[in-house]
Amino acid sequence: MTAPTPRACRILVVDDNTDAADMLAILLEQLGHTTSVANDAQQALAMVDELAPELAVLDIGLPGMDGYELARRLRANPITRGTCLIALSGYGQASDKAQSAQAGFDAHLVKPIAFGDLRHVIEELTEQRPELATS
Repeated sequence: MTAPTPRACRILVVDDNTDAADMLAILLEQLGHTTSVANDAQQALAMVDELAPELAVLDIGLPGMDGYELARRLRANPITRGTCLIALSGYGQASDKAQSAQAGFDAHLVKPIAFGDLRHVIEELTEQRPELATS
């Protein structure tokens, strides 16, 4: 028996590794999600008012403005205040996860991520907050 497909959401993927960001977006689209990709925090901030993403997957180690600051800014924006935020980081200690939570992230995944783990987190977040799903 195959796992159910999570409800489709608008997802913003932010990662300065363009190949990783594009690949993640493709995988998420195969699950039925609509994705947009930004390769730095400034680009992401410029996109969110129009996109109004329901979920955002943010690399922590972004150049210029890191993922923690991006998360704080997304939480401060009325349009993205309720967006579910998933941190991607090479660090997975309890203190790293606590720092993600303090910045406003709903979940923290350690790179390299298993796509099944990300899918599971997305399913959990959309189950907890059904208003996030577009269909």
